[in-house]
Amino acid sequence: MTTTPTTPTLTLPAAHGSCPFDPPPAYDRAARQGSVTPAELLDGEFCWLVTGHQEVRTVLSDPRFSADARHPGFPFLTPGRRALAVNNPSFIRMDDPEHARLRRMVTKDFLVHKVDAMRPGIQRIVDGAIDRMTAAGTTADLVTDFALPVPSLVICLLLGVPYQDHELFQAQSRTLLDNRATQSAVEAAQRGLTGYLTELAEEKRKHPGDDMLSRLAAREDVSPAEIAATGLLLLVAGHETTANMTALSTVALLRRPEQVARLRADPGLVRGAVEELLRYLTIVQSGLPRVALKDVELGGTLVRAGQGVLAMLSTANRDEELFGTADELEVSRDARRHLAFGFGVHQCLGQPLARAELQIALETLLRRLPGLRITVPEEELVFRGHSVVYGVDSLPVAW
Repeated sequence: MTTTPTTPTLTLPAAHGSCPFDPPPAYDRAARQGSVTPAELLDGEFCWLVTGHQEVRTVLSDPRFSADARHPGFPFLTPGRRALAVNNPSFIRMDDPEHARLRRMVTKDFLVHKVDAMRPGIQRIVDGAIDRMTAAGTTADLVTDFALPVPSLVICLLLGVPYQDHELFQAQSRTLLDNRATQSAVEAAQRGLTGYLTELAEEKRKHPGDDMLSRLAAREDVSPAEIAATGLLLLVAGHETTANMTALSTVALLRRPEQVARLRADPGLVRGAVEELLRYLTIVQSGLPRVALKDVELGGTLVRAGQGVLAMLSTANRDEELFGTADELEVSRDARRHLAFGFGVHQCLGQPLARAELQIALETLLRRLPGLRITVPEEELVFRGHSVVYGVDSLPVAW
């Protein structure tokens, strides 16, 4: 075993480079030097940057690495991230059995057969968004007119959140995910959304519907705080991730007209193309945090108990040993071993729904808008490198 010196070689989070689709160059350089690299956070705390595909899988599946943010040494990228984890302890920041108890309460709503039954409804939502865009003219902002409202409508229907409140929860979500937001701003956004969801759950306890919040509110074994924390997690993750993936995927594809032509000619390629886009873009680029509970040898490096680690999905998904020409987007690639949804017991609960939404949204966009094009130079697009969920702020298009 080789023990890497614990002198930090980079500070996290790192800035993006010239290519908006690649991981920050500092992470790429670290990956080329080794799969486990010493780093420090903005507050000066030490942590390990884990970049290799196999090592990331180990961190995310080995119970010696904890997802519980209450453990000393747990790495937080910003004070805002710390405040959110402390004030809103959702099940993604817990270990089993506490994690499993809460996750099981909502798992059945995201099972593949449940999501398959939702596909006609998702198709109607997607078609409705495109109908409104085309009725209004031949130009649109694909983020505000399509990529954001589609998953927002879907998650609102699933949770039982009134879509007319979307401006409230979308604005608060942006703050919660913004690494530039101050601790006080994150805490205020968290209080606002938690209060909103607590009141909504109480209303559903009195007047239940056929939705997830109603089912949670009817249970006796879950507290109001747990309902609010679970609702906040699913509401924020359920629309922000898919919205950003939809818009960013559109940018990435339109840069490669030959690959768009292949997808239009053979719509059966779309499912595999979505997996490749998930791998290539990996919109959670700042890593998944864990803390070692015991001494662990990882990639030839000794990670001591109490040391934080960041499992970098973005570099793991560009691992050349697993994905040849990993820095290229290839819609026919077999990318099924990607880690865009994480790995292990904490892997993304909503991945069947995300896949269905992306498959339907991208196939329908390419089919119904054959002349779809971006109307500004790529260098004028504003990418969200400051957010936990990477994306693009707006996307002016025409068809």
